[in-house]
Amino acid sequence: MPVKVTFELSDPDLEHLREVMLVAREKARGASEDTLLASARRLAAETRKRRLPGFVASRLASLESLVQMLEDADWSLSGAYRDRVLGALAYFAEAEDVIPDHVPGIGFLDDAIMVELVVQELRPEIDAYAEFRRLRDEQGLAGGDSAAHREELARRRREMYRRMERRRSQRDRRGGLFSIFR
Repeated sequence: MPVKVTFELSDPDLEHLREVMLVAREKARGASEDTLLASARRLAAETRKRRLPGFVASRLASLESLVQMLEDADWSLSGAYRDRVLGALAYFAEAEDVIPDHVPGIGFLDDAIMVELVVQELRPEIDAYAEFRRLRDEQGLAGGDSAAHREELARRRREMYRRMERRRSQRDRRGGLFSIFR
């Protein structure tokens, strides 16, 4: 029978994780985008091979979604949006994380917590991308090379970017949301 365990991160806990993220982002500042993406892919692949607690495995699966968002040529995430996602991946490129990955049972717990915080932070981008993919797939626009396909994808992308920005603005106006990046 499953047991639900919840915990609360205090303000000092969150501040510590923010500092850890900032240090990781600073260390990754000189790294190429390819390096950050490869590190995230490697961690996701490594965790798929292991038998991990469901909480950890489900969170780490989100890494693949972030990588796909950056690599999807139809989505062509750019500017501050792209920088935000790449900044989030910096933690996973860092070899020394809070709990070393080789510690049995809990080695990926810090990664799962960080992914959870990153996913909350990037919710507008993640939701917009998921909606874009759904619309693209439903309307058979994937892989089309015609000018009409490209224009329709561009129109859908602009629409999703507007929604993404609106959701981020609404959330920011409400305030109170912890940011892993500030």
